[in-house]
Amino acid sequence: MSAETSVPRPRESDVDISDSALFKGMLSEAEFAFAFFDGDGRVQRVNDVFSDVVNVPAERLVGRSPVEVLAADLSQIITHAVQAVIESDAPVTEGRVRVRSAEGDTRHWSLSFSPVHDEAGELRAIALVGLDVTESRQTEEALRRSEERYRSLVEAQSQLVWITSPTGAVVEDAPQWRAITGQGLEEYLANGWLEVVHPEERQHTEEAWRDALRGRTMFEWNYRVRTRASGYRHFEVRAVPIIRHGRVVEWVGANTDVTPQREAEEMRGRLTDQLGAAALRTARLQGATAMLAEALTVEQVVQVIIDVGRTALAADRSAVALLDTDRAALKLVNGEGIPEVSGGGDEIPLSHSNVMTMAVNSRRPVFAESPESLKSQLLEAGGDEEILAGFLAHGDERAWVGLPLLAAGRALGALRFSFTRPQKISQEDGVFLEALAGQCALAVERATLFEREHRTAETLQRSLLPDRLPVVKGLVLAQRFRSGSRHVQVGGDWYDAFVLQDGRVAAVVGDVMGKGVKAAAGMGRIRNAMRALALTNPPPAAVLTGLDRVFEATEEEEQVTTLAYMVVEPVTGEGTLAMAGHPPPVLVSPQGTAILCDAEPGTPLGWPTSRRQFRFVVPPGHTAVLYSDGLVENRKRGLDAGLAEICSVVTEAPPEVVSSPHMLLDFLVDRMLSGYEQDDDVTALAIHVPPATKSD
Repeated sequence: MSAETSVPRPRESDVDISDSALFKGMLSEAEFAFAFFDGDGRVQRVNDVFSDVVNVPAERLVGRSPVEVLAADLSQIITHAVQAVIESDAPVTEGRVRVRSAEGDTRHWSLSFSPVHDEAGELRAIALVGLDVTESRQTEEALRRSEERYRSLVEAQSQLVWITSPTGAVVEDAPQWRAITGQGLEEYLANGWLEVVHPEERQHTEEAWRDALRGRTMFEWNYRVRTRASGYRHFEVRAVPIIRHGRVVEWVGANTDVTPQREAEEMRGRLTDQLGAAALRTARLQGATAMLAEALTVEQVVQVIIDVGRTALAADRSAVALLDTDRAALKLVNGEGIPEVSGGGDEIPLSHSNVMTMAVNSRRPVFAESPESLKSQLLEAGGDEEILAGFLAHGDERAWVGLPLLAAGRALGALRFSFTRPQKISQEDGVFLEALAGQCALAVERATLFEREHRTAETLQRSLLPDRLPVVKGLVLAQRFRSGSRHVQVGGDWYDAFVLQDGRVAAVVGDVMGKGVKAAAGMGRIRNAMRALALTNPPPAAVLTGLDRVFEATEEEEQVTTLAYMVVEPVTGEGTLAMAGHPPPVLVSPQGTAILCDAEPGTPLGWPTSRRQFRFVVPPGHTAVLYSDGLVENRKRGLDAGLAEICSVVTEAPPEVVSSPHMLLDFLVDRMLSGYEQDDDVTALAIHVPPATKSD
């Protein structure tokens, strides 16, 4: 192995670069256009590429100036460039020259003109080198058009495009952003975009942006931006990192103005809330109307109003007052201790200024959303400022509603709802409250009329019942009458007992179907007719036959009346019974067993039938019980079940109850009504024959 370590000298080329043939070959093979001009600007030599570009043969070009052989625009460019090189002895470049080819296409060329010197440094020629830049020109034009289209698209979409450095610093201007925000360029470049973000959202926005920078993840956010002219607008922003060779080189983002969409969403939300609230108010009003329709008495109406105030209005206190026109005052039905009434009274003179009297006097609702609002309204209505100041200072109420109860324009009273907190009352709430007051007024008027008729009917019914039962040796009579008038109108139940001319006792329990004054009056007519018939011709069958004729003559066809009538002998208990569609009597033995009378029930009065009577004995120590259907039948219990139940209840009675007709009736009524809502009058009449004694 040689120890020579020096680098070998390069081989000398045997190519003579001064060889004219070599030079000619280079010119002919080159893809560039070449031309040489002398000091006078005449063409000395050209290659084929140049000849093709100018579309003139080489032999016509040599020895001539460009003006003589070339097109005017091209000859002018070349002539000026050559002259500039001659004068300055420095290169000249024409960057863009358009030339039309022989095929009619337009080509773009870049021309460079350079001085050529001899060994003495004298200018020998001017060399032209031309490069076809058509493709690069087309590429640049396509890129320009693409950028213009992109810019137009961005502007059409109202997007604000921005660019930052890898660290998130703003490095390029965003004219659209500045036009909207009114920021200057220096302010924007100095992290100014964050300064126009809404203060409430600025910190969270900056933190989210920093997280995206650290994680090199897409940044998506929403925030409000302070604009130059219209306050704050909502923007959605999306930015992505541009990554090359694993490194972020920049961030490109776009902000989209979504204010119209956000406003539309908020409007839809508000409309949805309003519709929901309207539906809720409608449902509450319908519920209140339904409850008020079922309320028959003023007390029940007031309870419904209080419940509605508590549930639908979330009122802390509710009060109802009815107008007493004779005394020119409001009388509280249920005041819940409202502060306007001092000393525990229940009367408010109309001359006393408060929420309820103002509503009645003005016939308009009163809405006070704060103590200041109430004070202003009451002072305007003539209230005493000192009294008002004391009331507001010591009370815990902070908002009030007063509603007049109007029926056909006539004031019936007022409602009062109060709140221990300020209460905003919208226009929709006001409409709901007025509608509620209208329904309450109708319910109050209806309940007032009902109670008036009810009192009249009850008075009539009570007057037609006997004040006391006859006292007869060898017989004990007892009666129980429990009116269903607390919940329903007065019915036509009645009972009677009287001594006949032969010493026997007539006992009857009847029921005129229907309610109110009409039923009570019908009961009075039937009772009086029965007494007259019994005193004239006492046998039960004869009495019922006579009552059928009276019924046909005096009562309406749709009227239904039933009764059970018996005649009993004191001491022995021998008796006769006839029934007109009435429940059968119960015979209770001293041992506490019960037997239902199996006599034919017959038909109600007025129906064409042959009346029959049956022997019915009440042995000594036994008790016969006549009763109306209200004792054994109701909405949840049928007649057959009720008859079976009364026999069962008798067996549960203690001996001391069985032996006393008064205690027996109390026991039966209490046990038979236990667990059921009484929806009818209950009438019971007991005929007890005492057991025989040695003295007898």
